[in-house]
Amino acid sequence: MNSVFIYWDNSNIFIGAQAEAEEREGPSARYRVRVNFRNMMKLASAERPVEKAIAAGSVPPELRRLWNRLESEGVNVELVDRGAVDRGEQQGPDRILQLQMLRDFADYNGDTGVAVVLTGDGQGFYDGAGFHADLERMHRRGWRVEVISWAKSCNQRMRRWVEENGVFIPLDDHYEAVTFLTPSSADYPTADPRESAALDLSSRSRASS
Repeated sequence: MNSVFIYWDNSNIFIGAQAEAEEREGPSARYRVRVNFRNMMKLASAERPVEKAIAAGSVPPELRRLWNRLESEGVNVELVDRGAVDRGEQQGPDRILQLQMLRDFADYNGDTGVAVVLTGDGQGFYDGAGFHADLERMHRRGWRVEVISWAKSCNQRMRRWVEENGVFIPLDDHYEAVTFLTPSSADYPTADPRESAALDLSSRSRASS
């Protein structure tokens, strides 16, 4: 099967985008940078059919409306309200995505596809848990694997493994296309907005069978 399964850890990707924006465009950019959901989705799918896409994040309730843009791209969104007292660790965004990975691993056994994970989080590997461990499980059963992450914030052990066994796509190479800057605020009256550039997929590698 050539379809892709996308697992999007938005909190990890957004925090990395903030650091990258500050380094490239100055201190105010950290607070004004936003992710271009449509271009990020296009980068993940890379013109291949999408069997399933799920994104998870931790956001204040007032920002839920922003996720409507991602849902309009056909992505199943799972949100955890930051600071909610009735949410346990098991309901964290990472666990939501990892559970879905294992379900797909079981449900599609024998009819594998391409697992595209948007995160740099490689924690839990030595305990047999986390994104890296689950990617290795999927790969052993014939899944092709891709990781999309900011180079500086990606777990280096996970990056080395996926470079040897799949494809690593550094978001740094697509920074101008997958981010934009909002207009200035009262704190930064001279900061100009920036629109996203067009996304160029010509150099985007794809995991082969």
